[in-house]
Amino acid sequence: MKVLFTGANGFLGRNVIPLLRKKMFDVKTFGTHNADYIYDIAKEIPLFQENFDIVFHAAGKAHSVPQNKEDEKKFFDINLEGTKNLCKSLEIQTPDIFIFISTVAVYGKNFGENINEDFPLDGNTPYAKSKILAEKFLLEWCEKNDVKLFILRPSLIAGPKPPGNLGDMINAIKSGKYFNIAGGKARKSIFWVEDFAEITYKVINNNGGVYNVCDNNNPSFKEISDKISEILNRKSSVSIPYFIAKTIALVGDLLGNKAPINSLRLKKITDSLTFSNKKIKKELGLNPSNVMEKFRI
Repeated sequence: MKVLFTGANGFLGRNVIPLLRKKMFDVKTFGTHNADYIYDIAKEIPLFQENFDIVFHAAGKAHSVPQNKEDEKKFFDINLEGTKNLCKSLEIQTPDIFIFISTVAVYGKNFGENINEDFPLDGNTPYAKSKILAEKFLLEWCEKNDVKLFILRPSLIAGPKPPGNLGDMINAIKSGKYFNIAGGKARKSIFWVEDFAEITYKVINNNGGVYNVCDNNNPSFKEISDKISEILNRKSSVSIPYFIAKTIALVGDLLGNKAPINSLRLKKITDSLTFSNKKIKKELGLNPSNVMEKFRI
């Protein structure tokens, strides 16, 4: 089957495309550089010279905090308008399957346990809002064009050289500047990046749906940081008492963006946030990897 993979030079593309090709998919890459199709979908409607069975839409903007209105607009330009431009180009010959990489951020939860796909979409960041609107557009577009849609909402994604918060944790442990708070007991859902290739294979004989994407184990911050320390051959990160972290966070509230931690970030670190993967296991038959067993950086 022929796959168009957008965001081919990103974290997912680097790790998933080689595995898709090993599974005998014919993968065509799409990105702003070093790809079979080079376009900026935030600004232009691409032109394709071939038809595709599957579109794996991983291109998007994430892992940054907007500093102004212009930064906020970029989320909508890329995640929403870019998706619309991509779909416009596909209307000449629609694919059978469209896989969209969304995010658990659409739920707008900073803490909670076993959150499933039926929870309301209360995300209010530009990132979350742009993904919510893109999901809504795709639901309508795919129904209109008889395309099977799979919306994947991944949690924290682990794999070699990860971006975002996990990448920041690795760098902090490397530099000896990482510490756990109150024992690092808070648990987070996590997913092994290479399993997206398995999902792509699983969707072929299914009818579409919306799915949380995470493993079964929801490791704690301490388990994650200890695994990284082990790989780096470093001592386990120290833990500081909650009351000390709270004092630092209150100072951070006054300093604003220059501070390494504030009260909101402290809550995210010390409260568990986990998601249910029952639906994807039941409907797609996915057996997700245990991230702590696969973990490498």
